[in-house]
Amino acid sequence: MGFYSNVILPWLIDINMSDPKISEYRKQVLSEVSGEVLEIGFGTGLNLAYYPSSVEKITTVDVNPGMNKLAQKRLKKTQIMVDNRVLNGENLPMKDESFDAVVSTWTLCSIAKVDQAIQEIHRVLKPGGKFFFIEHGLSNESSVQVWQNRLNPLQKIIGDGCHLNRNIRAIISQTFKTVSLEEFYVPDLPKIIGYMYKGVATK
Repeated sequence: MGFYSNVILPWLIDINMSDPKISEYRKQVLSEVSGEVLEIGFGTGLNLAYYPSSVEKITTVDVNPGMNKLAQKRLKKTQIMVDNRVLNGENLPMKDESFDAVVSTWTLCSIAKVDQAIQEIHRVLKPGGKFFFIEHGLSNESSVQVWQNRLNPLQKIIGDGCHLNRNIRAIISQTFKTVSLEEFYVPDLPKIIGYMYKGVATK
């Protein structure tokens, strides 16, 4: 990874994703998580403050060592048992049916082989286990989609692989047959980046 991806981008993400509006969505997504948890795309550890007491242990994976470096300050403060690993979400070393829940917050936009990552998430979940997520992606308005598609090549450079135009509902539904989700715009965010998919998929 280059200097931008490993040093500058983690700081930018940490600042932007600490916004109170974003934090409220984190709280909503994590409120029903319990048991032994895998978090894909741990980033700088911003979710740690919002996990409920029902969580026994979290295994975290993120491919960016720069993100991991910033996450250390939050890892030192948490009371939750955390197994923190620098790994790619596309190829997980965990055994089949290892976790009660998997969490992903604003991560699926950036994984190169996202379909493979979803298959891995499904594989490591126990039967009846749940995948909790919130992701930005393809708008339901054609006029916004046009600009998402036009600006996507630039966004992938600025966001280190982040896509504006992924249809998260379709991506998750290819592997999970039971998916409950909401689609909405975050107020005060540009529509091209602010269209959200928030939900739960059950194995």
